[in-house]
Amino acid sequence: MAGSLLLLLLAFSLPAAPALPPRLPLAVLFHPEDYPLQHIAVKYALQHINVDPELLPGTELYRVDLNVSQSDSFAVGKRVCGLASEGIAAVFGPRTPDTTGIVESICETLEIPHMEIYPTSPRFPARCLINLHPAEESISKAIVDVVTNFLHWRTFTVLYETEAGLIRLQDVLKAHGPNDPPITVRQFLPGSDQRQLLKDINASKQYHILLECEADHVIEVLRQAREIGMMGDYHSYFITSLDTHTLDFSEFEDGHTNITLLRLVDPDDGVVKNVVKFWTDWEQHYKRPFSVTPQTVRLEMALMHDAVFLYARALHQLYLHGERFGVQGLRCDGDGRWPHGFPLVNFMKLMAMDGMTGNIRFDEFGRRSRFKLDVLELFLAEFKKVGEWATETGVVRTQTETEKEAEIQKSLQFKTFIVSSRTGEPFLVTRKKKDDKEVFYGNDRYVGYSMDLLKKIAEVIPDFKFEFRLVPNNKHAELVADLQARRADLAICDLTITHQREQMIDFTMPFMNLGIGILFSKPIKPEPRLFAFLDPFSIDVWIYVATAYLGVSILLFVLARMSPAEWTSPHPCKAEAAGGVLETRLTMSNCIWHNCGSIMQQGSDIAPQAVSTRMVAGMWWFFTLIMISSYTANLAAFLTLNRMDSSISSAEDLAKQYKIKYGTMEGGSTAAFFQNSNDSTYKRMWTVMSQTRPSVFVRNNKEGKERVQKAKGLYAYFMESTAIEYEVERNCDLQQVGGLLDSKGYGIGLPLNSPYRTMVSGAVLKLQERGILEELKLRWWKVQDGLSCSALEAESAKADSNELGMDNVGGVFVVLIAGTLAAFLMSILELLWNCRKIAVEEKISPCEALTSELKFAVNCANANKPVRKREEEEDEEDEEVDTMPAGVTAGSFARLGFDKFKEKD
Repeated sequence: MAGSLLLLLLAFSLPAAPALPPRLPLAVLFHPEDYPLQHIAVKYALQHINVDPELLPGTELYRVDLNVSQSDSFAVGKRVCGLASEGIAAVFGPRTPDTTGIVESICETLEIPHMEIYPTSPRFPARCLINLHPAEESISKAIVDVVTNFLHWRTFTVLYETEAGLIRLQDVLKAHGPNDPPITVRQFLPGSDQRQLLKDINASKQYHILLECEADHVIEVLRQAREIGMMGDYHSYFITSLDTHTLDFSEFEDGHTNITLLRLVDPDDGVVKNVVKFWTDWEQHYKRPFSVTPQTVRLEMALMHDAVFLYARALHQLYLHGERFGVQGLRCDGDGRWPHGFPLVNFMKLMAMDGMTGNIRFDEFGRRSRFKLDVLELFLAEFKKVGEWATETGVVRTQTETEKEAEIQKSLQFKTFIVSSRTGEPFLVTRKKKDDKEVFYGNDRYVGYSMDLLKKIAEVIPDFKFEFRLVPNNKHAELVADLQARRADLAICDLTITHQREQMIDFTMPFMNLGIGILFSKPIKPEPRLFAFLDPFSIDVWIYVATAYLGVSILLFVLARMSPAEWTSPHPCKAEAAGGVLETRLTMSNCIWHNCGSIMQQGSDIAPQAVSTRMVAGMWWFFTLIMISSYTANLAAFLTLNRMDSSISSAEDLAKQYKIKYGTMEGGSTAAFFQNSNDSTYKRMWTVMSQTRPSVFVRNNKEGKERVQKAKGLYAYFMESTAIEYEVERNCDLQQVGGLLDSKGYGIGLPLNSPYRTMVSGAVLKLQERGILEELKLRWWKVQDGLSCSALEAESAKADSNELGMDNVGGVFVVLIAGTLAAFLMSILELLWNCRKIAVEEKISPCEALTSELKFAVNCANANKPVRKREEEEDEEDEEVDTMPAGVTAGSFARLGFDKFKEKD
């Protein structure tokens, strides 16, 4: 609104003048080397203006072409002064800085509008200059913004053609701080062959190229770059020329090189389409070939068209208000000035117009301001807009993630991913042949978790094709090197995501979470002891129980002898005669038997009678109740559980001792964890591992596993928990000790700034949500043929908890057998001793007595055994025969046929 008011005020402040003259000459300065279609742009712009009945009715603008030298500024100035002396309304051009200065000086002196369409850096503020080309400092600012905030390049190579091009990039160099990664600046070699220069850049492993050169040289440079292998998937080019989008990139259609550029002329803009259609219609009217399309309009053509229209519209503003306008001859060596020059220039500075190059505005010095540049990227030989840079807002990405993924998805039909990997169970192993005739090719040569994971990713991502290639030395560092050198697109195996690796390569989201664990050998399972039933009590307890048993028995015996209530008559049915005897049942043997029955929970027919003996017996029964209950409770646990306590249970336990050595894989992420840890315990462990001789480090996990098995509890190996799970499932003599030392994950590696990172990460996330990642892990971690160690342990634990074998209770049978054998031996001794007594009393041989006793013993049908009395007792027995029980005879051998021995005597 303010600009419009200024225009009106400026228009009304001018002196009144007659209408525009019938014809107005415009001086157009060309060089012989200039783009020929610029003439067409000027010609049709003037023709369009002249046929427009509303723009400048009654006035014809015509051009006065002046073909001048690029370097002879004196001759150019002389010819411009000649045109000025004839009278001109404006000067357009020239292009080169060597001749622009003299023309600008003449226009400033004579106050003639000077219309420029080429980037210039005026040495002083020009009052009569209108430059439609964006200022070089603005273009340089846009380049810095795109490199830093859009492409996110930290290091790159600047490849420029001319010194002027390097000057345009000085802001790019200034924006790179001293602490930033270094950038390389290289100038084109003389001539058109730049292969050697490109080879040097390629040898430096630099994949980001900022190319500053003429648009006509871009295709040739890219051809040469392709010949030496610099047009790969991970090479990126940012081309600064604003005409690059007009070139034909069809020969690079099969490539996946990221090419970014800026554009001022939007071929989809309605103004551009209408102007090109106007040109095409007139060229066809004259039956001349015309190949310009909205996509191939050069910036100079568009700027020339806009410059002519801008000037015509400024005249239109003056004409509407009836200002006097006319041209006059001016001499360069005179004092004359054109009175309409400054008002016309001021009009144009305040105007805003939509042209082929977008919205056109100027600052107070006549320089282009508040313009926009499109950020383009090459995709299948066509450029697509992915962002926009504006002087007010900077660079902004306009392409959505969905659109970007769709473009990447389309590009997969021409691509096969090279997957770098290493062999190692269960991630990737060579497929076993069923016979010698079976031959495998390509990916069919390998099987494993990595292969299945990529196949599942291929099911999620259409047109995803891949080819496995193994690194020669089977090292993780080689995988990272392949990605850094862009020899591979992906790297998959047990590749841990670490901060150090993320500085060199990119990772997808983790497809498996893990941590560092301790692999250790299982303690040897103790063989069940024969007398395991004694384990519930310690040796000391058993000794104290035996001592208590014997002591209480003795105490009971002593108290029974002291207590009168324990002494009774042996014949309670008879009246006690004077001088009779009393007996006690708590003899020493009976006290021991009584206490034995109590501790065995069986009791006996011997019962204390006195208060004191009963108190002792009660306390003994209470003691046996507690001891038997405790024994029974612990006996079940000791018989059913096989305890295998490990000597270590955590990393802290390892750090506190020096008997068990511990180590890790040399150069791996686990070793880096200890080396870079800030924890005092882990630092101390790393120092111990580094100084231990012989070395505790191994070359790979397989060697570490074998060392643990051979050490038999004297070596512990730190490795990823997933690898421990795999080994423990297959080696039943190994176990994981303690918890995890950290938390990390395995990821798929990609080169830095890989365009496929988001796509592959999204596929991994989908597989995780569907539970496929867990299925793959169960498939490859569990034993496929036969029982795994975990299954065997589960069965063993189930069997141990439900059944007791002879190994557990064999000692009880031993005690039973030993007791019965001892009882049998005791009965033999009793028999022999009794036979000896009989032999003496009966005056027979011991053999005859033994034979008689054995005959009676084997006569199982006879349940009564007669009692043999001595001769002095026979008379007394005869007197008491009436009172003797029926069936008892006088002599233990009468019924056994020994009466004949008496008769012989």
